[in-house]
Amino acid sequence: MTVPMTVVAEELQRLSSRTEDAQTAATNIDRWLRGEQFAAYRPLLESMIAAGDWDGLLDSFYRVLPFGTGGRRGPVGIGPNRMNPWSLGTSVQGNIDFLRERFGPDVELSVVIAADVRVFRDLRGAFPKDVANPLLGMRSVDLASQAAAIYVANGVDVHMLHPESGRFLATPELSFLIRRLGAHGGLNVSASHNHPDDTGGKFYTEHGAQEVPPHDERMVDHVQAVTEVQSMSWESALETGRVHFLGPEHHEAYLEDAMGVLRGESRSARIVFTNLHGVGDMSVGEALERSGFEVHYVASQREHDGLFPAVRFRAPNPEYPSALEQAIALGQELDADLVLATDPDADRIGAVVPDPETGAGAWRFLTGNELSCLVAAARFEGASPGCIGIKTEVTTSLFSRVVEAAGGQVVGHLLVGCKYIAGVMRALETHGCFEDVQGSLADVLIGTEESHGFLLSTNIRDKDGAAPALVIAELASRQKDAGTSLLAYLEDIYRQHGAVANVQMPVVMAGAVGRGRIEAIQAAFRAAPPTELAGRAVTAFHDRRDELGVFGPVVSETDRSARDVLVFELGPDHRLVIRPSGTEPKTKIYAEVIVPVQGEVRAALAKAEAEARALAVDFVGMALASVGIALTDAALHCSPLLGIDERQEFGDRILPAAVDQAVSGTSGSAIRRWLQDTIGCWGGDGIGLTAPGYRYWRASSEAASVEAREALVALDEAWGPH
Repeated sequence: MTVPMTVVAEELQRLSSRTEDAQTAATNIDRWLRGEQFAAYRPLLESMIAAGDWDGLLDSFYRVLPFGTGGRRGPVGIGPNRMNPWSLGTSVQGNIDFLRERFGPDVELSVVIAADVRVFRDLRGAFPKDVANPLLGMRSVDLASQAAAIYVANGVDVHMLHPESGRFLATPELSFLIRRLGAHGGLNVSASHNHPDDTGGKFYTEHGAQEVPPHDERMVDHVQAVTEVQSMSWESALETGRVHFLGPEHHEAYLEDAMGVLRGESRSARIVFTNLHGVGDMSVGEALERSGFEVHYVASQREHDGLFPAVRFRAPNPEYPSALEQAIALGQELDADLVLATDPDADRIGAVVPDPETGAGAWRFLTGNELSCLVAAARFEGASPGCIGIKTEVTTSLFSRVVEAAGGQVVGHLLVGCKYIAGVMRALETHGCFEDVQGSLADVLIGTEESHGFLLSTNIRDKDGAAPALVIAELASRQKDAGTSLLAYLEDIYRQHGAVANVQMPVVMAGAVGRGRIEAIQAAFRAAPPTELAGRAVTAFHDRRDELGVFGPVVSETDRSARDVLVFELGPDHRLVIRPSGTEPKTKIYAEVIVPVQGEVRAALAKAEAEARALAVDFVGMALASVGIALTDAALHCSPLLGIDERQEFGDRILPAAVDQAVSGTSGSAIRRWLQDTIGCWGGDGIGLTAPGYRYWRASSEAASVEAREALVALDEAWGPH
């Protein structure tokens, strides 16, 4: 290496505002340059140093990739803060040591392993193309095989699908099989709906759930204590006889369990389904077909492809309407009654329904909160009094109203993560109660999260896309048979319980600098909570780390991290929550507003949503101001998939420059070429990701003040669909 380590350390220190981050990064870089176990990555590391990629080096090496709400998940790359065979291997070894401590040294351990469809192609362009890169082409199934070899080398039996079978286990099926096979744990090699260049490893307990605090901290401690990984080749692992390939009977059992939520014979709804290149065709798709529904697949998105090429922005998340655009187009063509979608590991469900009241060919995207209320209402129809619905704190309060109106009990204040819902189920299973809620496991009809996650079967302890898809499809069929619609059913819920609007505004802040900003925002609000938001007085403030609050004493550092949640109440009908994401580099802001329905449902909803959005926008501005960032209104309205730095550049430089070009007579096509050259690389489609911000500006008084109308026409062409 031609650049001395002293220079590397100086450059990292210059870049970082946190001395300890720079020092840790320098120490880890030196270790990776010297260690034989990292020899294959050395050319890449040396090239990053030679190129002066100090931002990339700092972010890759300043910490060990932490365990979040879903295990370890992050970009594929080199360094301890990236996902690679080394980071997964140490995680697996730590998991084995944890299981040995948990069950004792003499127990014959077994695990179930799943993997998604991902393959690393460096779409972000993080590495030079002229340097050998052992990570290129790495598939999730390859990492699963590596993990299996480590488990076997440590005397642990493995149940998995053959890596070249062409079949995959959905996340909920993994949870189901851990319980069915009596395994002691499990691993899912997946990054769910993250960018194609990400991967991850999510570990499960013998209950088919993820571990909760404080027990998850023991797992973290074991991983961090790993100094050597005991492994063997895949071929040697097979020869031991400890690798057991799963037969079709297990998949059949999972499908039968999912289909157990069906209550009648109505199957009239015509359904368009997209698996968004993931494994959902093998769970949701098969369950719908076996149940007798008419299912039409989006052909361009059906192939299992971890690059997600036919999904807009390569963001295969059913929380985003953009991911369902092709499915909606097919739904319009077929005059479908329902569009459904799953993320790559099929543990989230998204839905879109026709909205003829808005106009011919119009469709309405259903939020995760709306889906939770629809599914809850369907599940509690005719249910016995005292049945139980479970939700996280950031999930809509409308869910609680629906359940309680049906005579049900609600657990409604949980931290984010399906593992906490599973924890309630475990408490009911073993103790017959959770806090003041009494009942048995059989009383649980639904667990849900606002992020399109559902848990309906008590034989599964993680999010499942199949069971809620069946409930929604059956409900749509019943409504169709009655001459009405799913949307009408939802509007009846609003009419009965109030127009509850929930607006989420995530703000992406990547890298070591971003992490510092996220922490600083939480610290600022914790130290000096605002007394007013969007013109409304804050009537109550709750810090979920408060040991005198609802969650009691902090029991571990993992518990402290999960409880980094701040809640602001602005009277009985307005609420705001801020928390860092546990799986992605972003802070999440949730606003809820309740408006009574006294006339038209849609008018009340529009009013509630406008107030919730104003509340969220005001709070985002306040949060960013606390770390010295100011965004224009147009930048605030860009896609949440864009990072904060890109949004700021759009508002401060890109949009004004484009307007200047248009006013000076530059054509729309020329401006678009400039945009493509300048921001095209942002998220793979910078024009599309900034288009919402442009549209917001276009409707503003600032745009109206542009005297040259032909300039606005040129800008419309530049940001319009092509």
